[in-house]
Amino acid sequence: MNPEPAARSFFFPEEIAQIKALACQLPAERGIPLSRFSITEIVREVISAAIVPSVSDSSVWRWLHEDAIRPWFHRSWIYPRDTQFIEKSGKVLDLYARQWEGNPLGPDDYSICADEKTSIQARIRKHSTTPPSSGKPMKVEHEYTRGGAWTYLAAWDVHRAKIFGRCEAKSGIEPFDRLVDQVMSQAPYNTAKRVFWIVDNGSSHRGQPFVERLQKKWPNAIAVHLPVHASWLNQIEIYFAIVQRKVLTPNDFPSGLGMVEKRLLDFQFRYQEIAHPFKWKFNRQDLKERIKLISDHVIEQYQPTISQDSNTEEFPFRSEIQETSYAYA
Repeated sequence: MNPEPAARSFFFPEEIAQIKALACQLPAERGIPLSRFSITEIVREVISAAIVPSVSDSSVWRWLHEDAIRPWFHRSWIYPRDTQFIEKSGKVLDLYARQWEGNPLGPDDYSICADEKTSIQARIRKHSTTPPSSGKPMKVEHEYTRGGAWTYLAAWDVHRAKIFGRCEAKSGIEPFDRLVDQVMSQAPYNTAKRVFWIVDNGSSHRGQPFVERLQKKWPNAIAVHLPVHASWLNQIEIYFAIVQRKVLTPNDFPSGLGMVEKRLLDFQFRYQEIAHPFKWKFNRQDLKERIKLISDHVIEQYQPTISQDSNTEEFPFRSEIQETSYAYA
């Protein structure tokens, strides 16, 4: 029987580079039935591929750590489908920076971010929640009965830090239009020069029908649509995250739906007392750099294409990049 190879204390740079390259592959690319690599599996494959006869787990971990390579981690990604992703997102980022079509916003211009937070349940716990005490956390019963659900619609004035909201039995065009009316019927919006409504592509405010419906009833209102999969650029989502953390977690509403509505609307007033505009620093240039950084991961030396008909930057179509996709965090 041949003895196992002795542990090596020196490895050539070429060998280390090959090990790092292997760690940057998907297991499926090598025909390995794994969803992702671990250190142990990388070492096993390195030896199986005869890159080196033996190597320790700690050495491989150290080499990968030098370049922040962690193949055992993964993140979910969404791939933009819109060929004008940068252009459409840029309009919203310009509004956050008080710009529109290259000109500064006037004192009588306002920017509103709006959306729905759907299916907010009223969970009625089968045992009362007990408050925290010394050395003991609050205890929330695991089992519950369902007491119905609300759709919470909200609008956020980006520069004035004003929040508007309402609860509806379901989402849809009519409930969202009621939110628009709630905001636009108040000063200063009803007499403003322009009110920009920043929305995603949800069915209640999607596309040209919403643009026309909005301007027909409120001529000073301008719909600004984010591209698909860009809700992370909508500031109302920041407020929804605050609501989720401070109002809805843990979900415990012994009195049912009425208690949910009261808490949501009461929190609006409470939050309004201390609200200030979000410190938004992400701009057009940051967006371009992020898209390019992610694109370079799958396309070497990617550069945005310039439309011949305009000065806007566009994504190449899928056929032009040999079906390689773009992704953003």
